[in-house]
Amino acid sequence: EEHPSLPTWKCTTSGGCVQQNTSVVLDKDSKYARGAAGSRTAADYAAMGVSTSGNAVTMYHYVKSGNTLNPVSPRIYLLGGDGKYVLMNLLNQELSVDVDYSAVPCGENGAFYFSEMKADGGGSSGGAGAGQGYCDAQCQGYCCNEMDVLEANAKATAMTPHPCSGNSCDKNGCGYNPYASGQRSLWATGGTVDTSKPFTVVTRFAGSGALTQITRLYIQNGRQTGGGTISSCNDAVGGLAGMGQALGRGMVLAMSIWNDAAQQMAWLDAGNNGPCNIAESTPAAIQSQHPDTHVVFSNIRWGDIGSTTK
Repeated sequence: EEHPSLPTWKCTTSGGCVQQNTSVVLDKDSKYARGAAGSRTAADYAAMGVSTSGNAVTMYHYVKSGNTLNPVSPRIYLLGGDGKYVLMNLLNQELSVDVDYSAVPCGENGAFYFSEMKADGGGSSGGAGAGQGYCDAQCQGYCCNEMDVLEANAKATAMTPHPCSGNSCDKNGCGYNPYASGQRSLWATGGTVDTSKPFTVVTRFAGSGALTQITRLYIQNGRQTGGGTISSCNDAVGGLAGMGQALGRGMVLAMSIWNDAAQQMAWLDAGNNGPCNIAESTPAAIQSQHPDTHVVFSNIRWGDIGSTTK
């Protein structure tokens, strides 16, 4: 498989940031790729809307093939130089990523999140190098801890831990959405954090021993803006402590772009959650009005708190 290169950085307070030999791999079920999982080419990644340039990865929801617009909706994972998924140990650490959501409209979700997948892909054919072994707290694949760092478009965003205890997961999670909490212009086109332009998202998982809070910071044009804190979660399935244990064991970075025929992403960006309406947020409306919708994630860094944005 020809995995597109995506360098990332691991940072420490004492040693600065060290570039990692990382790449991305498509999920095994990427139906618009011609090649089989484990033997896909650069053309297959392009057909699935995924490309990298330097330290940036761009994902398109729709890709033109002849006269047809394919709803490719890619999902990818971060792969290490050893052919296994990178396990990020984020307890008492932070992660920063530069994002461009300017072309992600209402009803669309450019997701940047962690799932407690197995590093080797779970021993299935081709393993991690073939995009095997996906799981999440909605129990797709199987049930596992999920930390949604960013589920977002240009109009709304949510940060949501989904802890699990065995096969019981907090499917709703204990999310923080600034619009829903009354900060309606914090994340908006032309807002305090202006989503029409790129910016940096820093997420801190604080707590020595046990995770006590998750905090968000935005940096745009050198200006820092607080983006909320989560300090409690559903204890019946592990709560923040359980989420922290998963972060301590190490979780796999997943990135995707998708839309939602069932709920039109209203849980993210409509009603109390954002300024969008159902009519503009259907997959059909997005495909006709925003066929170019795409998200860019770049400059991914993780490590000691305070070390990733120096």
